[in-house]
Amino acid sequence: TRRPGGGEAGEAIEQAGRADLLETTLGVLLKMFPPNVVEAAATMNVLGVISFSLFFGTMLSRLGPQGAQMIALVNAFNEVIMRMVLAILWLAPFGISCLIAAQMAASPDLPRVLRALGMYVFCVVLSLLIHGGLILPGIYFAVTKKNPIPFVKGVTQALATAFGTDSSSATLPVSMLCCERNNGISPVVTKFVLPLAATVNMNGTALYEALTVLFIAQLHGVHLGVGQTIVVALTSTLAAVGAAAIPSAGLVTMVMVLQSAGMDAYVADLSIIFTIDWFLDRVRTTVNVLGDCFGAGIVQHLCGHELAGGTADRE
Repeated sequence: TRRPGGGEAGEAIEQAGRADLLETTLGVLLKMFPPNVVEAAATMNVLGVISFSLFFGTMLSRLGPQGAQMIALVNAFNEVIMRMVLAILWLAPFGISCLIAAQMAASPDLPRVLRALGMYVFCVVLSLLIHGGLILPGIYFAVTKKNPIPFVKGVTQALATAFGTDSSSATLPVSMLCCERNNGISPVVTKFVLPLAATVNMNGTALYEALTVLFIAQLHGVHLGVGQTIVVALTSTLAAVGAAAIPSAGLVTMVMVLQSAGMDAYVADLSIIFTIDWFLDRVRTTVNVLGDCFGAGIVQHLCGHELAGGTADRE
């Protein structure tokens, strides 16, 4: 008797899967360490530019006073770029409308694209609801052995602010106030955990970016192997950590995730996602803020006694 997928055919499929994983992983590593950072920037190798920037910034910070002038120059350059971006944003509505019109006109089956977009929105919202309504409270309960429902009620104002402002940074003061007043978290914890979490704890964004890449792949009939799927998951997590805590920042880092999956040719499809990103971004920002607050609650549970002892000693 033969089992389905067994024998030589099964071994060939298994070897192909391992080769695909290895090839994809090595491809991502090669992009992370480009031989020429200028060439990486010119070819839109975002992963390579980010790796160089992290390494450059780390070494620059270790120079101390010697690197003060370079840091001031980088800050000034960053401010100039921000002002340029704000100026360009005045043309964004017209430019995005043109991109969307071009994508719609080029689509051979527009109704199918619209149906797929509707299912995409449904899947993203459902996934974020499961993550924020089951997984995050489950982690909080598993660590603290406390009912997460009263905790969530205590940060309701922060969640409403996150949905309204569409920004983790703008919600930060409200999150700190809710955690301290309503959930009894020490200010020492909130002042350390919440600002850090608002920058790096983008769990909702990571989930959104992975689903978006899968949606674009299915839209064009691109098959993602096991290796590519794993790389997409890892890259989405890293890209979400690097995303700024501002509205629609995930769309910028999405380019890096698409590149990691070898789907550079479909970057223009992000213009379609932009049409409904205003809503999805609010949902994932709300999940991000909820994860930040749960993180502060877990740190308070694990370190509360030490913090109380340290405060008593100082007094």
